[in-house]
Amino acid sequence: YAKMATVSLGFNIDSPRWDQSTFVGRLRHFLNITDPRTVLVPEEELDRAKALVEGCRAGLLPPGSNQEQLLYAKKLYDSAFHPDSGEKMNFIGRMSFQVPGGMAITGCMLQFYRTVPAVVFWQWVNQSFNAFVNYTNRNAASPISLRQIGVAYVTATGAALATAVGLNLYTKRAPPLLARWVPFAAVAAANCVNIPMMRQQEIISGITVTDENNNELGRSRRAAVKGIAQVVLSRITMAAPGMIILPIIMQRLEKFAFMQRIRVLHGPLQVLLCGGFLLFMVPAACALFPQRCSLAVADLEVELRDSIMAKHGDKVPYVYFNKGL
Repeated sequence: YAKMATVSLGFNIDSPRWDQSTFVGRLRHFLNITDPRTVLVPEEELDRAKALVEGCRAGLLPPGSNQEQLLYAKKLYDSAFHPDSGEKMNFIGRMSFQVPGGMAITGCMLQFYRTVPAVVFWQWVNQSFNAFVNYTNRNAASPISLRQIGVAYVTATGAALATAVGLNLYTKRAPPLLARWVPFAAVAAANCVNIPMMRQQEIISGITVTDENNNELGRSRRAAVKGIAQVVLSRITMAAPGMIILPIIMQRLEKFAFMQRIRVLHGPLQVLLCGGFLLFMVPAACALFPQRCSLAVADLEVELRDSIMAKHGDKVPYVYFNKGL
């Protein structure tokens, strides 16, 4: 920063570019930061983007910096660094990796659903991937132990396998399309277990809630439950179109003679089509609910509600918190 000079560009780099109170505004925001192309950005460039963002926050910028450069740096920063801790997130857990990682795993789950060993293997791979994503995008203010991570991983994988294998056996005599929907049922069931278990410490101890100006007010378990429930719904929504509609498309395509001649390409085709769905559904699902979630003070725990009322009266009608992704 020795050569940096104080610069006033008339804007706050942490202020969202689009209105986060509307779905369209949130969609544009997440289309920006879940852009899979950012996965290819070198680590050195990510570090430079972080330095530029932090410099802008301090009012110090390299000479010649312009707003377009700052906005691109913020895009890279949001895609790779945790919003709570500022730590660089692991590669696999970043939301920008959801499209390339998710398309490969989902495509294989939809392709290899007929035998129990294949179902077990790909559900295990998917839950391992989900464990990385859920741990990476938790509310970082609530630490989780290795034991809790292990229990969450085992229970979620068990739920997915039990659902997948059970339904796989149950649908042996059912219409073929029902068997193709088994992977989605397993993914939905696992999400209902994996995310709450991976973020159980937030439910046990509560998460930090603030007022509109980011002043801390205390910790709330009810806020944690609301945030986690929204994340579960978002993740199921993220997977639903590809895992429900794609099997219908593939069942119809496989009736054509040319598709029967290129069976070896069915897997790669499903992977590509999954990528097409996820390219839109990842940001759309993330945009379902505001990242900065709110909860009415009246809905908080009695102790916390009374504490806020005693200090602030009716001046703080809502509390705010990061729900995670």
